[in-house]
Amino acid sequence: MANPARKRATYEDLLALPEKVVGEIIAGELVVSPRPGPPHTSASSRLGVKLGAPFDFGDGGPGGWWILDEPEIHFGADVVVPDLAGWRKNRMAELPKTAWFEVAPDWVCEILSPSTARIDRRDKLPLYARAGIPAAWLLDPEARTLEALLLRDGTWTISAVHAGSDVARIPPFDAIAIDLAAIWGVPPEKK
Repeated sequence: MANPARKRATYEDLLALPEKVVGEIIAGELVVSPRPGPPHTSASSRLGVKLGAPFDFGDGGPGGWWILDEPEIHFGADVVVPDLAGWRKNRMAELPKTAWFEVAPDWVCEILSPSTARIDRRDKLPLYARAGIPAAWLLDPEARTLEALLLRDGTWTISAVHAGSDVARIPPFDAIAIDLAAIWGVPPEKK
């Protein structure tokens, strides 16, 4: 991915970007994506709400997690911003004082869009595997699919693919059932 003739991107390059974009550094290259569109943002927000109450707050679920929107995570020189990420509180008892995280999360979720799907799959998933993140979800609001991936011996394996109006228990959040129609914003009478 990195071109040897190019200067490696730095954190200062990220700070110089306009506010209306998402900047990341992957394999030394500055990757700039537009801010997410409404279907992407809606699906991400709805999933964050669905997981936040039982896992972050412990309302109707086991608690014990930090569930965060768009955290900036540093893996050495790589800087990524997953759409959602979760840390078990027994691994990270409190949030860092910095604007970024250096502890790898226990789960990440990328909301796929036409402008980011290739980067999410080709560039970020291998980085997440190298960091040892045990679970990743790829949520596609246009196709209305959720791919659940688990890390096994350094390789991603698809544990399940859910679609449409499936109601599923998906690791690592299988303590609750997730109604995907609600994530897509489908009213109950239209399911």
